[in-house]
Amino acid sequence: MEMYELLMKRRSVRNFKDQAIPEEIIEKLLDAANNSPSGGNIQPISIICVQETDNRQNLAEIVGNQPWVKNAPLSLIFCLDFNRVKRWAVQNNTEFKGEKAFLHFLIAYADLMCAAQTVVILAENYGLGSVYIGTIQSNVDDARRLFAIPEYVLPLMVLTLGYPKSIPRSIPKLKREVIVHKESYQAASEAEIKRAFDEKYGDFGGKAEEYLEKAFVETIEADKQGGDGWAAWAVEEMTKLEIRNNAQFLFNLRYPAEIMVRLNERLIESFKNAGFDFFVK
Repeated sequence: MEMYELLMKRRSVRNFKDQAIPEEIIEKLLDAANNSPSGGNIQPISIICVQETDNRQNLAEIVGNQPWVKNAPLSLIFCLDFNRVKRWAVQNNTEFKGEKAFLHFLIAYADLMCAAQTVVILAENYGLGSVYIGTIQSNVDDARRLFAIPEYVLPLMVLTLGYPKSIPRSIPKLKREVIVHKESYQAASEAEIKRAFDEKYGDFGGKAEEYLEKAFVETIEADKQGGDGWAAWAVEEMTKLEIRNNAQFLFNLRYPAEIMVRLNERLIESFKNAGFDFFVK
């Protein structure tokens, strides 16, 4: 399969076979991550490989009891790591203040995601599926405690991998023309924006399960893997909140706007607990 076709067929996979990934393939995935782009080639990242049953269970719990994290043979915790860089700088009679410089943080986070996506692509080539788990960001303190993560290191993304038992159908995306701007940003009209998202999501009506499979597939997959009524909860909340369209579903239920803003305080506190303090006084 050529690379373009492989990338266009890629889907987030949450249903994995009970099949170990050979160690030689894991090593190649990690080699690819290590060889990914890095600003200044500083490489301020670390990757924790989680394979043991107890650790998989613990990780699943702190990312929101997502059963695929427990069931998959491998999860990689991608960490932004300034600890190693700071210690190296001291050894060489200089100073690195990445934990106080937001620009250093942004560059390092870009490095982290470049490494993670490199793993995703190579994993596809080996017949593996993967899914990103970003909710570790809501429990940074717990993750640091459970996985012995030191000061100046932040666990910011989990990538769960395994051999797919099933692969989701096509997930709706905006058309390429919507996100591509030639030479300069081209502001869309209100009508163009509405049409773009209508074409992406289609009709909001229909059966709840069919809608969730398209827009919130985690609920369907969690129930299949022994979850505790995720889909029923989503349908109940949709009714209670009087959700009438796709935007309301996203920003009133899945990512409630006010809750997302309130999480700032918790996230900033977790960053400070890890020694990071680039927040404007």
